[in-house]
Amino acid sequence: MWRTSGEQWDFDVVYRRQWGPLVRFAYVTTESLAHAEEVVQDVFVQLYRHRDTVERPEAWLRHAVANRVTSWVRRRQVERRHRQQLGAATHVPAVTLEFVAMLAPLSPRQRAALFLRYHEDLSEQEIATVLGCRPGTVKSLINRALARLRERLNHNA
Repeated sequence: MWRTSGEQWDFDVVYRRQWGPLVRFAYVTTESLAHAEEVVQDVFVQLYRHRDTVERPEAWLRHAVANRVTSWVRRRQVERRHRQQLGAATHVPAVTLEFVAMLAPLSPRQRAALFLRYHEDLSEQEIATVLGCRPGTVKSLINRALARLRERLNHNA
């Protein structure tokens, strides 16, 4: 697997051999299989982009995964601290919590569009600016989201 000068290693072989061990390594740190897989996939994408300059891919991957999970854990700790501070400093209205729960089955963009439209009372143009899309896309997001919510309400009724 090691490459000597002028010799290429096979990305597919490295991927098949290292995916499982690297995910397990990342999982031990993140305690989340989804986050572990995401970290490892990101690192493999990075390796693929730099495959011509990396001589020892296994070592490079382990190092990159270790750095990524360390960053992930630090970021998670900061988010928790901020969430605790936010919770102590402000009160999230029950209406907002109910709204979030109701929107859970929608895509993130649909949730954002509905929230901005009906909770923040923004226009389609303003929502388009926030989401970085066209007003027609905002209309589509809102219509599809409402249709999905109606379908869910009818199914539960």
